Amino acid sequence: MRPAGALDGVTVLDLSRVLAGPFCTMILGDLGARVIKVEVPGTGDDSRTFPPFVKSKSAYFMNMNRNKKGITLNLKGKGKGIFLELVKKADILIENYRPGTMEKLGLGWDVLHAVNPRLVYGAISGFGHTGPYSSRAGYDILGQAMSGLMSVTGWPDGEPTRTGGPVSDTMAGLSATIGVLAALHYRDQTGIGQKVDIALVDTLIASLQIINQIYLVAGRLPERIGNRYESTYPYDTFPTKDGESVVIGVANDKFWVLLCGLMGREDLIKHPDMEKNRDRVKNHAVIKPIVAEWTQTKDSGELIDMLLEKGVPAAPIYSIEQVSRDPHIAGAREMFVEVEEPEVGAVKVTNSHIKMSETKPGFRFSSPSLGQHNLEIYGEILGFTKEKLDELSSDGVI
Repeated sequence: MRPAGALDGVTVLDLSRVLAGPFCTMILGDLGARVIKVEVPGTGDDSRTFPPFVKSKSAYFMNMNRNKKGITLNLKGKGKGIFLELVKKADILIENYRPGTMEKLGLGWDVLHAVNPRLVYGAISGFGHTGPYSSRAGYDILGQAMSGLMSVTGWPDGEPTRTGGPVSDTMAGLSATIGVLAALHYRDQTGIGQKVDIALVDTLIASLQIINQIYLVAGRLPERIGNRYESTYPYDTFPTKDGESVVIGVANDKFWVLLCGLMGREDLIKHPDMEKNRDRVKNHAVIKPIVAEWTQTKDSGELIDMLLEKGVPAAPIYSIEQVSRDPHIAGAREMFVEVEEPEVGAVKVTNSHIKMSETKPGFRFSSPSLGQHNLEIYGEILGFTKEKLDELSSDGVI
């Protein structure tokens, strides 16, 4: 019998909440892992209270916690021993507490590794588990600020700007996913688990790539430059006749020749200030108004069609509404799917971005209500009876 997903048979204990950790475990769940979301009795994940809501149920929580079984457990007192029994049965554990929290609970990496030497432990935090900033709280905007990303985002005469999406959290979630799966492969070869330490700041620093190299190698401090790119030009936004803007991505000399032909400006192809990419980057301020003068003679749709037909990379700047209705993105690539949520009905969610030919990732079942799977998980994994669970519940353990 074929596995239902690529990670079928992998058990994940998910202690994380809100975004970075749940995004990681959402991906693991989409890929077929059995993800057991462990929440505090009575309150649960903070994101259960985050808008937008559908019939009083958080769509934020629904999307991020699909494909997970939900249990409740107080990690203090009696709950600690129960948790360690669950750890013995797990392949991966994900948490995004502030560093030191698990140690205070007596559940740090050393303890868990001793209980289950095969366990892969994924820890996500703002600044990592080592270094002088490790005890600081970590949030998306802090990662964007201290990675340098905000310093190069926005316009030259504007203030440092946060990107529209929570890129620190999602990048950290992706990085944790990559790390724990690599560690799982190593574990399967050696029998030895390991700790994967992911920091929001580190992940964004790694993502900046050329921005870092400009300073590290050339000694120039990168600044805010709007929508243009540091290493190629014209690679920017340009205004159109209908008041919109489009993106044109002339990433090499071949595309420059094609663009000049479309503009009827063949005289620029061999211009000494524009012939080679490095020349165009240097003289971007001269080139932009030349290209913009031409783009403003066309409506955005007409312009994009002309550019794409000629082979010049170009794109409209979509609103989220346009993204959700695009026939390629929403249709062929199935990036938004309608699912059934208990007590809510049909809800659209963002689908998995990972496409696989044999084991299709995606929505398998809805997000859990608080403690929904206590009987199923505790009964299946630890052999607890309903009477035992009722006792633990009355004691405030689950």
